[in-house]
Amino acid sequence: MRYLLKNGSLPTGDGFRPVDLSVAEGRIVSIAGRLDAAPGAVTIDLHHAAVFPGFVDVHVHLREPGFSYKETIRTGTRSAARGGYAHVCAMPNLNPVPDSLETLGVQQEIIGRDAVVHVHPYGAITRGEQGQALADMEAMAPYTAGFSDDGRGIQSGEMMRRAMREAGRLGKIIAAHCEDNSLLRGGYIHDGAYARAHGHKGICSESEWGQIARDLVLAEETGCAYHVCHISSKESVDLIRQAKARGVNVTCETGPHYLVFSDQDLQEDGRFKMNPPIRTAEDRAALVQGLLDGSIDMIATDHAPHSAGEKSRGLEKSAMGVVGLETAFAAVYTHLVRPGILSLERLTALLHGNAARRFGFGTPLEAGQPADLTVFDLDRPFVVNPEEFQSMGRATPFAGMELYGVCKMTMVDGEIVWKEDA
Repeated sequence: MRYLLKNGSLPTGDGFRPVDLSVAEGRIVSIAGRLDAAPGAVTIDLHHAAVFPGFVDVHVHLREPGFSYKETIRTGTRSAARGGYAHVCAMPNLNPVPDSLETLGVQQEIIGRDAVVHVHPYGAITRGEQGQALADMEAMAPYTAGFSDDGRGIQSGEMMRRAMREAGRLGKIIAAHCEDNSLLRGGYIHDGAYARAHGHKGICSESEWGQIARDLVLAEETGCAYHVCHISSKESVDLIRQAKARGVNVTCETGPHYLVFSDQDLQEDGRFKMNPPIRTAEDRAALVQGLLDGSIDMIATDHAPHSAGEKSRGLEKSAMGVVGLETAFAAVYTHLVRPGILSLERLTALLHGNAARRFGFGTPLEAGQPADLTVFDLDRPFVVNPEEFQSMGRATPFAGMELYGVCKMTMVDGEIVWKEDA
């Protein structure tokens, strides 16, 4: 299929450049100020909307195989497309857990059949994500984004050391969910003012940063490429900043909800419950500073859909996890870019360029490259209505909020996988 995308706006460091884009045979043929349609090309007027490279989310839960009542690869990747994502990394807390070539193959078959964006699965670090024995990392390595036991911290330092050595030998990333189970003590929201005022059990920040501190020592020892998932605390930012300064091979991500909310914004509703939890205003400020100074490399959604029943039991009893693919760009654009805190150029790097460099997928918006791109109307506000989501998950702390930035279209390998009026 051939397309001519007319009247786009390409973000630059100091504004926008008007462009047309010609797409054919899955690739960008040309980007120029004005182009004529090739014979047989379909012309689409972008009405001066902003054109970005298709975003990369290195942390999503697609729930299939094993939990298709929460989400499927089809619905999860349609959600990604509506959010502007061309590439997503799927976490391995599935049934069967992808801990061998055979079990990974179950997931790969569904991806090949149903995904509408590029899906890069993680292999598990340990068998069954049980933390007792290493998964068959060598067999899975050519087919995975890296290795993670996301949803579970690796409790044994020696097990993590072995995993890092093996990942380093294979040239793969360890993406760690850092959580010390001995410090949880039954908590389910941040151990702060809101928890104390409302009689909730809290999760201390050390349960996150303590394991990060351990792993950074191991990463320095082994030379492993280490990536920290969904950081939420000021101590985590400081530890990673210091590790980078001394040359540790580490990157990290945080999520939009940690950048917008603090624990004082919590409500007695399961849509505010995720792991790690939303923490204090001081933690939020430290995360924003981490985006600005490069300590934090990526924004990832940790898109984690659950059924309505699992999320309707309040803060104490609801399942951990919220959805985020369809609100991520707009949430950060509205709360950080529009007020002038973060540049649009930096946001693009956090949603695309840095992940592409670290994980090795995602393409620049250039002639000759695969046509993985997304188009946003930056001036158009909308009210978040979860009933309109492509995802089967509906639980989001952004429900009812007015945000700016509507995804008009997403293209993957030159095919339109989301169009607002489709």
